[in-house]
Amino acid sequence: MATHHLLVLDIFFFLTGLSGIHSVSTVSHVSVKQGGSITIPCLYHHGSEKHVKYWCSGYFFFSCSTRIRTDSQSASNWLSISDNVTTRVFTVTMKNLQPRVSGYFWCAVEKGDKTHLYLSVATGTAGLYVDQQHVTGVEGQSVTVNCNYSNSGGFCWCRLGGSCVESRVGNLDGASVELKRIPANGKKVMIITMSQLKMKNTGWYWCAVGDLQMPVHITVNQPTTTQINTTTNQNNGVTDEKRQERIQSLLVVLLIPLSLLGVVIAGTLVTWKMLIKHKDKKAKGQPPNTSVQPTESEQDITYSTVSHTKGTAQQGLIPESHGDLYSNVIPKQHRTAQNQDPFPYDAVTYSTVVTKNKTQPNAAEPDDVVYSTVAPHQR
Repeated sequence: MATHHLLVLDIFFFLTGLSGIHSVSTVSHVSVKQGGSITIPCLYHHGSEKHVKYWCSGYFFFSCSTRIRTDSQSASNWLSISDNVTTRVFTVTMKNLQPRVSGYFWCAVEKGDKTHLYLSVATGTAGLYVDQQHVTGVEGQSVTVNCNYSNSGGFCWCRLGGSCVESRVGNLDGASVELKRIPANGKKVMIITMSQLKMKNTGWYWCAVGDLQMPVHITVNQPTTTQINTTTNQNNGVTDEKRQERIQSLLVVLLIPLSLLGVVIAGTLVTWKMLIKHKDKKAKGQPPNTSVQPTESEQDITYSTVSHTKGTAQQGLIPESHGDLYSNVIPKQHRTAQNQDPFPYDAVTYSTVVTKNKTQPNAAEPDDVVYSTVAPHQR
């Protein structure tokens, strides 16, 4: 019904020459939840900066009732107006809206142009709304606007007084625009993403679904030093993404043989330790080696009786006659019986023992070295 009335008004003003549709721009139909607020932007043409702007309500402009003016604002808790002569946009803000306020309103410039819109206040959820009408972005980066809707129809993203993006991707004043419609938590949402922002992208926009529009203001600020560094790091991250993927692939290729080598080394060490442990265990289980090399057989043992003598050497066997020692050496096998002669004739061996200290032939000190010459003798 509201759309039909708007069309009739447009035709009427065009035929009568009273229309200023192409001179003042604004949205045509907005929906607001009961108790909610909304700001309506009105863009006027160059040359009207010094003229008074006002906001009025009514079906026809010549009979509309002025609500507020820029030159004489009355105190109001729910209505305010402001004019930005630099951007040539004056805005009207309405708060705590009630259903009785629903109807036609006019953006007008005194002694100039005007345009109209329809405002509907819903008792439930609004047909089209945004979480916030003012969004801030940074030059070179991006902003996202979520337009929640419950009605049906085509969708688009437009700049106030400018062009629109109606397809999935597009461009507005040098900024890339992407539109995506998705269901979220039982709601239908149109997500608008503007990237590669520029300072000139600051201004009023509106999203549209079907016959409803919702104005949104985007402010683009210059980046701070921290933001510049962040953006640079992000760009470097995007640029190095393929490099990182290549490095990861190379690491995977290297890790496979290294892992196999590690397994082989670990297996070798375990085997080596097990062999050492087994060898030690086997050595501990054997009795200690207490075997003693056999000594000379008893038949090879020879006994010697040594006594000091003085006098001349006997039988010419003694090289010197003073301080000599004589020794009888008897093999063991000849002493097996007590009744036998301990010194048989054929078993006597003479030994000449000579002390090292020749200066004292008759005294032997404990540390003196004694030399013995043993020779068998046959009688």
